[in-house]
Amino acid sequence: MKAILTIIGKDKVGIISTISTLLANRNVNILDINQTVMKEYFTMIMLVDLDKLDTEFSNLQDELVKKGQEILMDIKIQREDIFDKMYEI
Repeated sequence: MKAILTIIGKDKVGIISTISTLLANRNVNILDINQTVMKEYFTMIMLVDLDKLDTEFSNLQDELVKKGQEILMDIKIQREDIFDKMYEI
């Protein structure tokens, strides 16, 4: 299973490191990543592979939300199939 992860907030040192470490600790593989800084705002979107995820998806969602609160970023993860269905016509 794949998922789309988004991160938005004020730019600061260590955002990518913090999130990629959390994902690695849960056996989540980053397949693609795109990030940019617009003025002082950091935005990133990742496509991740959850095939070896070592916890329930809902637990990973909760961990990412908590980490986002800790680093003052808005972090969301959504299964790719649901993300795709949202944008079908």
